[in-house]
Amino acid sequence: MDRDVILSVKNLEVSFPKGKDRFVAVRDANFDIYRGETFALVGESGSGKTTIGRSIIRINSTSKGTIEFDGKIINQKLSAEEDKWVIKNIQMIFQDPATSLNERATIDYIVSEGLVNFKMFENDADRRKKVLDALKEVGLLPEHVTRYPHEFSGGQRQRIGIARAMVMEPKLIIADEPISALDVSIRAQVLNLMKHLQEEKGLTYLFIAHDLSVVRFISDRIAVIHLGRIVELAQTEELFKNPLHPYTRSLLSAVPMPDPITEKAKELLVYEADLHDYHDEQPSFVEIKPGHFVWGSETEIVEYRKHLK
Repeated sequence: MDRDVILSVKNLEVSFPKGKDRFVAVRDANFDIYRGETFALVGESGSGKTTIGRSIIRINSTSKGTIEFDGKIINQKLSAEEDKWVIKNIQMIFQDPATSLNERATIDYIVSEGLVNFKMFENDADRRKKVLDALKEVGLLPEHVTRYPHEFSGGQRQRIGIARAMVMEPKLIIADEPISALDVSIRAQVLNLMKHLQEEKGLTYLFIAHDLSVVRFISDRIAVIHLGRIVELAQTEELFKNPLHPYTRSLLSAVPMPDPITEKAKELLVYEADLHDYHDEQPSFVEIKPGHFVWGSETEIVEYRKHLK
C-alpha cells in the first residue's frame, strides 16, 4: 500500500548568487516525506542540509526543481491566501535557541505572535489559553509567560521554540539541528519531547542533523547528503545495517562508541571523493532494493549490490 506523501522534493537545485559567480549549494535532490514520519537529512557542516530546509520553508529561493507540499507546488509565486496557508502549516525549530527568540519580548508574546498574525483565536482569553496549553505541552509553567528568554536555560529556550511552532498546529515541522546547541544531558529530554508530541498530534518532522547516532533514535528514514548531493537514502535500521556509499560509511565510523576499549580499537574511515571515477559512466540515484537508494555509476551499483545483507 502506498503511503501518504506530505512533501515531495524533485530535482531540486539551490544556488547563490545568480550570475557568473554562481555557487550550487544543492544539486538534483530527490526525496519524499510521508505523513506522520520523521525524515532525517544528515551530513557534515556545509553539505547543504540546512539550505534544503530553508528552501522548503521558502527562506531560500530555488533555481531548479519542485517542492510539492500537501499536493501544492510551493516554490513558485503563490497567492496571498496560499502563502498564509504554507506559513501556517510548515513551521521551523531553529538550531540556536539563544538567537532564534526575541530577547526583548516576553514568552507570551513570542509564542502567541503567530496566533495574532493569523487571527487563530476568538478573544484574548482564548489566545492566552492556547499559549498556556502550548507551554504546558513542552513542560513549562504558566508563570513563565511573563518572563524573557534570557531568564531561561538553553534547554528551556528550545522548549519555547518548540511551543512557538506547535501552537500554529502545523502539518510539517522542520527541525534544524534542534539539539546541537544543548548540553548532552538535555538533548535526550528534547528528543523525547519531540517524539511524544509527534505521537500525540500526528506530526511530520524533517529532522536536520550531522550526528547519525541522534537520528537513529528519532528518525524513520535517513537521507545522507554530501556537498549538496544526496548520496544515500534508506530506512534507519537498513542504513545502519547496509551502509553502501563510502561517505555514509565514513559518517558511521565517526559515531562514538560507549565502550572506551571498542572506541579505541575501531577504524575511522576517511572519505575521499576522488575514489569515484565518473569520466566514462555517469552516476545516478538508483533504488538498489525497495526503499534503499544510492548514488553511483553502473559499476559502483554492481559492487554495492554485492555488499547487501
